[in-house]
Amino acid sequence: MGRPLSAQDLLDAARVRIHRHSPAQALQAQSEGAIILDLRCGSDRTAEGSIPDSLPIALSVLPWRVDPASPSRDERLTSREATLILVCNDGFSSSLAAANLIEMGFANAGDLEGGYRAWAAAGLPVESDS
Repeated sequence: MGRPLSAQDLLDAARVRIHRHSPAQALQAQSEGAIILDLRCGSDRTAEGSIPDSLPIALSVLPWRVDPASPSRDERLTSREATLILVCNDGFSSSLAAANLIEMGFANAGDLEGGYRAWAAAGLPVESDS
C-alpha cells in the first residue's frame, strides 16, 4: 500500500475523470435535457434557494437512487446515458460524488464548478425553497 491520500488527492483524482460544467454550461445542458441533482441539505436549500427544475437528492442516498437495480431507485435517474450534473454548495463534494457515478457506469456524470453559490453569483435563475 502506498502513502495515505489526502482529501485534496481524492478531489484531484475525481476531477480528472468527470466533466465540470461552468454555471452557464450547466444551464445550457439543463435546457438540452441534463438533470441537475441538488445534493445540498434541506436547510441550505431553504436558506439560499435552489436551481429551478433541479432534483433534491441527499448525497447519502445518491448511489441507491441512480442504481437501476436498487429497490430505492428513482426511475428518472437510472439511465446510464443521462447527463447528470451534481451540485453542492461550493463544488467539492459534488466532484467526489460524480466520480463515484462514473465508477457506476454513468459516463455523463459531472458537477457544477463552484457549486450552487457560483450559479447564484452568476445571476442565473434561482427559486425560493421556503
